[in-house]
Amino acid sequence: MKITDIKPFPVWVGHRNQMLVKIETDEGIYGWGESGLSSREIGVKGIVEHYREFLIGRDPMQRGALWQEMYRSQYFEGGRTLTAAISAIDIALYDIAGKKLGVPVYELLGGKHRNWVPTFATGGGNTPEEMIDVAQRMIAEGFDCFRLHRDYEPEEKEGLYEPREAIANSAEGLIKAREVLGMRPVIGYDFHHRLSVAEAASFCQMMPAHTLDFLEEPIRDESPEAYEALRKMTTVPFAIGEEFASKWQFLPYIERGLSNYIRIDICNVGGITEAMKVVGWSEAHYIDLMPHNPLGPICVAATAHMAMAAANFSWLEIRESAGEQTGFYSKEVFPVQPEIIPGRVTVLDKPGLGVEVDEEALTEPFRYSEMPHLKRNDGSHTNW
Repeated sequence: MKITDIKPFPVWVGHRNQMLVKIETDEGIYGWGESGLSSREIGVKGIVEHYREFLIGRDPMQRGALWQEMYRSQYFEGGRTLTAAISAIDIALYDIAGKKLGVPVYELLGGKHRNWVPTFATGGGNTPEEMIDVAQRMIAEGFDCFRLHRDYEPEEKEGLYEPREAIANSAEGLIKAREVLGMRPVIGYDFHHRLSVAEAASFCQMMPAHTLDFLEEPIRDESPEAYEALRKMTTVPFAIGEEFASKWQFLPYIERGLSNYIRIDICNVGGITEAMKVVGWSEAHYIDLMPHNPLGPICVAATAHMAMAAANFSWLEIRESAGEQTGFYSKEVFPVQPEIIPGRVTVLDKPGLGVEVDEEALTEPFRYSEMPHLKRNDGSHTNW
């Protein structure tokens, strides 16, 4: 079997762009993959087209060797744009391998450890009362784990983010939510790496013990030493890694015990091939997976197959929840996809990923779009 074509599809699906990749073979078997570098999809498309030039004619079953060749084939190896492209190609190769052998992808990874994949939800409100209402709705839907966010009135806060104001408001809402919801729900908070070490420490110190079960990405990840400093200032568990583009980026966070949950993104880290190396490494350090999963059904399926085959798994991020925008899992575009119900994902026991894409439904062209560009009150830029 030989690769005959690799087709990138940067298209608008539901409420956002998705960067899909289809790999075709001379046996009529094809595979689908997805890249996760949101708002920079055209850059990923260009890298996929570069890789296509030397991958056509190659054996798609040699996905490990092809991964190494893609990663090592340029002098400036690595980086999120390159690994985002490698991720989409690698996932599509696993889809092909499963179809060729007639087995679900999780069978290629050692077989399933569970019958379905637990998920966590996300929701929030502008006031503590709204936060509590959304949390109660998520619990009623069937979620026992969720991120609970403090939102802001757009007419007053559009485009602005003041960390000290945010941490005070968020702490107030979370404290009241925990008092009402009790001890059983698993509650997390995501700061999108917007804080400094001092601000993150202040936030954690504002809250009584066991207000939070995990704090996600409180500060930027470029300096593990900064996380080491923060780790000494709080006992709140950290969930880190959704921005990491290789196993090497995970190294200090796993080896030094800086993260208690691994937020691996299979569509950015380098696909299934790279992700499974991080899975085993994390297991050896008693760290569970909590994958980043903000995209479409291909990302859901690929991540769920990884979760099925991983002993050390906690919850998979999912968008279908109270307070979250839906429409990312379009049945018109993806007529075959994993079963998603509140609190769990069940992968289909079909060969490959168990996802099909209706190419004729990919009619909405790519739209240039940007994540919010936030500023502080003094006009300086800050992270989204």
